Amino acid sequence: MVVNREGPILVEGPVEVVGDDGTTTRSDRFVVAICTCRRSRAYPWCDTSHRRRRPTESRPDGGQPEKADGRQPEDGEEETRP
Repeated sequence: MVVNREGPILVEGPVEVVGDDGTTTRSDRFVVAICTCRRSRAYPWCDTSHRRRRPTESRPDGGQPEKADGRQPEDGEEETRP
């Protein structure tokens, strides 16, 4: 198993994942990427949704971090990478 702080957990397959509701999902692939951000439309499998928006860090005053142009990020707005 490989754990990446900014992405999915990579597990050698085949893999069975049991969800919170007791449903079992199986993959027979030789390496499986398991989503840890819960943004994936194919959850519990990673679809790289974590790349579209990084987790925001709160400022000490409780506000949202500003974007490079001074604006506040809006929900659903994609952040650009430098």
